[in-house]
Amino acid sequence: MGGDFAPDATVLGAIAAYKALEPQQKLVLIGDKNLAQRVFAEQNFSPDLIEFIHTTETIGMGEHPTKAITQKPNSSIGIGFSMLKAGEIDSFSSAGNTGAMLVGAMFSVKTVPGVIRPAISSVVPKVKKGYGIMLDVGANADCKPDTLLQFGVLGSLFVENIHGVANPRVGLINIGEEEGKGNMLMIATHSLMKETNLFNFVGNVEGRDMFYDKADVIVCDGFTGNVILKLAETFYDLTRNSGFENEFFAKFNYEQYGGSPILGVNAPVIIGHGISTPEAIKNMVLLSRSMITTKLIDKIKAAFK
Repeated sequence: MGGDFAPDATVLGAIAAYKALEPQQKLVLIGDKNLAQRVFAEQNFSPDLIEFIHTTETIGMGEHPTKAITQKPNSSIGIGFSMLKAGEIDSFSSAGNTGAMLVGAMFSVKTVPGVIRPAISSVVPKVKKGYGIMLDVGANADCKPDTLLQFGVLGSLFVENIHGVANPRVGLINIGEEEGKGNMLMIATHSLMKETNLFNFVGNVEGRDMFYDKADVIVCDGFTGNVILKLAETFYDLTRNSGFENEFFAKFNYEQYGGSPILGVNAPVIIGHGISTPEAIKNMVLLSRSMITTKLIDKIKAAFK
């Protein structure tokens, strides 16, 4: 029931994802089954192929996250996190209320022991080839140096396991490449990262270097990351709306990536874009599968043990 185009986009995306799953991999939909039946019928798809948990309660995009999670346990998001906590599903994704997804993850499956704050990551396309990730992009507007250090660990593990990049390079977003540049937070974080053996630190990364092959993981506070993310999305929209076609700018299409994982919680949780299309929903489910099959959460737990 999450997203601007639910339930149609969600159900269509689920059908597409189902066709890409292995026989032993099961898909669970949580929402209003009466509304979904119409889409199943239009697609000539048997709803019996997907497990369906029926509920009519939803959390709106404008609702207060904490109040909604506590006051609406029978919402699709509330039930999803209840099932995730009980081990009845192995991952949970939604294009619904972002704050409710973040709060729900921390209230239900909770933060991995040792992780100070979970982070939301986003894909960063590279000009020549491949992709990196940036974190945090909105969960933590204010951060301390040790929190940013941990983001480097989380991002490095994600890129290594999901993108298949050996010894990922971790860069710190800053206003200059030099070691002494930046505000007090970035100077202190640089010192921590320079001395760490937890990941492959390559130094500061300026805004103009983000899309070049300087780093595989770009670390920043959530305030900075969210501004960068939305600016990049705007450039994509501007080029698309003007009819300008470019191979690099096409990589900014969020549909290809499905959603943004919350890294640092005890189960795979992915937040989809509010305007998620069926293609985005499908890829969100497939990213969930990758996080399960690579045992990413177990590796994060081991790193912070």
